[in-house]
Amino acid sequence: MTLPELGPLEIREVSGEAEGRETLAAALAEFHYLGHAGTVGENAQYLVTQSSGRVLAAVVFGSAAWKCRDRDRFIGWGAAARARNLSLLTNNQRFLILPGVGVKGLGSWILGRVLRRLATDWQAKYGHPIWLVETFVERARFRGTVYRAANWQHVGATQGRTRQDRYSTLRVPVKDIYVYPLARHFREVLADGLP
Repeated sequence: MTLPELGPLEIREVSGEAEGRETLAAALAEFHYLGHAGTVGENAQYLVTQSSGRVLAAVVFGSAAWKCRDRDRFIGWGAAARARNLSLLTNNQRFLILPGVGVKGLGSWILGRVLRRLATDWQAKYGHPIWLVETFVERARFRGTVYRAANWQHVGATQGRTRQDRYSTLRVPVKDIYVYPLARHFREVLADGLP
């Protein structure tokens, strides 16, 4: 099947809809390799459906990582600017195309459409914009193809540690870091705090 053969697709932000949230959570819990324990803090949750109502995909954005050396270097901010402006970033925490939906180009199409509306949806929901989106792709499991196809930038890799690793003893899979700026002058806003 091709993307045009799917017919018109709907992308809905469902964090304010009980039924939509339940559908999204159930799909992620069953089919995403990380599962889904819910979201904490500011978030946006999207379902992608066909006109028949068939769910094709789920996308979740939430809090950005507190520290991420390669991302922080890419932005060009220091600790003070990061503390002041971290809420202006979001993390693509989950992206799932349901099993059986084998449509070439669908993943990058979804990311492109969601990113076009994400800043507006965030502003409407939380009263402030976001300027940059990040995601972490487990490199032993995935190649980041869908993110590259959607024009995300690869900016480095994690060190194989978690935020709970205060003593550098926990080891987790290394993840590639991808970012997507939502505005051209994102660095000026994030590093300097200028509107």
